[in-house]
Amino acid sequence: MELKLYNSLTSKVEVFHPLKEGEVSMYVCGPTVYNYPHIGNMRPVVVFDVLSSLLQHLGYHVTYVSNYTDVDDKIIQESVSEGKSEVEITSFYINEYENTVKSIGSKLPTMTPKVTDYIPQTINYIDGLIQKGHAYEVNGNVYFDVNSVPNYGQLSHINKQDLIVGARVEENPEKKSALDFALWKKTDVGIRWDSPWGSGRPGWHTECCVMVDSIFNHQLIDIHGGGYDLKFPHHENEIAQSMGYNGHALANYWVHNSFINIENEKMSKSLGNVILAKDLVAKYSGPVVRLVILSTHYRQTVNFTDEVLENANNEMKKLKATAKQARLYLATNNRDFSLKNTQFLDEFLNSLCDDLNTSNALMSVYDLEKKINAHLRSKDLDVDLLANEYGSLLEMLDILGLNLELKSLNQASLDMYDQYLKARADKDFALSDSLRSELIARDVL
Repeated sequence: MELKLYNSLTSKVEVFHPLKEGEVSMYVCGPTVYNYPHIGNMRPVVVFDVLSSLLQHLGYHVTYVSNYTDVDDKIIQESVSEGKSEVEITSFYINEYENTVKSIGSKLPTMTPKVTDYIPQTINYIDGLIQKGHAYEVNGNVYFDVNSVPNYGQLSHINKQDLIVGARVEENPEKKSALDFALWKKTDVGIRWDSPWGSGRPGWHTECCVMVDSIFNHQLIDIHGGGYDLKFPHHENEIAQSMGYNGHALANYWVHNSFINIENEKMSKSLGNVILAKDLVAKYSGPVVRLVILSTHYRQTVNFTDEVLENANNEMKKLKATAKQARLYLATNNRDFSLKNTQFLDEFLNSLCDDLNTSNALMSVYDLEKKINAHLRSKDLDVDLLANEYGSLLEMLDILGLNLELKSLNQASLDMYDQYLKARADKDFALSDSLRSELIARDVL
């Protein structure tokens, strides 16, 4: 099946062709770990988890890398504020972030490197850029010379002169150009390392470049992803460094997800509408929050409202109820429900392969849910067909990372269900009501 992705580098939807047959290399910029993740941080987590799952379903071996930025001014400020070391701060919030990632139904990436684990490689990388004539040192600070590489602005499609005229960047007398950015920052505050240019720490834009370069052995990778807000300057500056160091644009496909709004407003501290992901998950559950994110195409803004969340909650309840009924019928008839017929999966997969159109893919999920319900009500129920429908539904939900959170169905529960049916048939309502309550508590009904 042919996968198409919107490539920000070319501004086109393109057929995906991996660099190596059967393998996909993917890097997604991760969080700066100084606080609990807000709901906006979960958008790329969900989007690229689904992309990874889809690629694996299509038969690719995926190496999915997403980093932790564990050295930053905000981390140092938090360290001072809490009276703890930077390592204590970052270790705590990495753990919290990973708990939230799992709670929302995403798997952890193949690798989750930390910036602080790549300091020697970072120093070597910066030194290499200096040696190649793409960077320069001034008073212990090292800057990248954007005029040393062609096509700066090729990803964001921004003209260098327009940036300068529009005063989009701060003036710095140390820089050759106002657009030049820091690779190494001289500092005597907070966490820092010795280097050929003095004590300091790496610049943000260099950190991701170094990790990609080190992990993927200086090679071009297939997909580089992240939020739309990283397109400029972060990803643009990554490309510039990679062009200078390796002569290639770091990745073949650049994929960017859009933002999350709260009640039709952009989420921001100034508006006081920043919602922590863990709080939303605690209130509605991870699958419900994930469903809201998936209900909108990744390149469109997701709008979180109470109504949208309640609707998603109801949809998850209906899906779970349908799945429980189908599972119970198949189990009581001793039928294998792992069977799948591609007729139910094709439309779903075609939607996902069309630039990861999760909103259309969900329509296939809901259509199959209706088919299963209609089938369960049918007098001439085809057990094999039901098994294929149910197995296909589980496959779809697995690819989307939507966990119905069903409890295991053991023999004791099935025996109790038989007792419940007999009590109901015998019109022993007291017993049937008691058994029904217990079956609901066991998540059988």
